[in-house]
Amino acid sequence: MALFPVQGIVEGDFVIVLAPVDDTDPMTVVAEKIAYHGVGKRVAVRPGPLKVRWKGTILADDATIASTGCAPMDVLEVLQT
Repeated sequence: MALFPVQGIVEGDFVIVLAPVDDTDPMTVVAEKIAYHGVGKRVAVRPGPLKVRWKGTILADDATIASTGCAPMDVLEVLQT
């Protein structure tokens, strides 16, 4: 378990945030950590699960940062589906 910095943005937001995540966090947790900074503040809350998109691909909910090959400071997009 190691701290891993990523940049994140919620679909529909205009602010990219720096989000410290753990390299073993599943994408569901990564999505929550990024969404915390925008959903309900600048982006309306929508029902449904959060998904993470990286380089145009939706990542599996149980994938970890370590298993995806993301590099520190990569930009992850959170989608409210």
